[in-house]
Amino acid sequence: MKQDSLDRQPAAFEVSVYECEVHLKFRLIEEKGGLSDRDQLLEQLIDAFTCGTDEYLEPLQVLVKAEEVSEMSASPELRRQLIRLRNSNDLA
Repeated sequence: MKQDSLDRQPAAFEVSVYECEVHLKFRLIEEKGGLSDRDQLLEQLIDAFTCGTDEYLEPLQVLVKAEEVSEMSASPELRRQLIRLRNSNDLA
């Protein structure tokens, strides 16, 4: 066994700030009143969509965009979290 293979450090884990935009339009068969709880509405719709097309779901339009943005465009809270992640030993 070569000694230098034991001394290698894993590659640095890089994190960045991304701006993501998701537009979904689909038709869904659901029981009446099943989507009336506004607190759970988004979660239920995303769960239904990620399960895939079946006899209860008809996708009409899907648009997903994600682009890296300047860290300075992020909120101070998000920038602090980014610094914590970069300084964390868990990511190394």
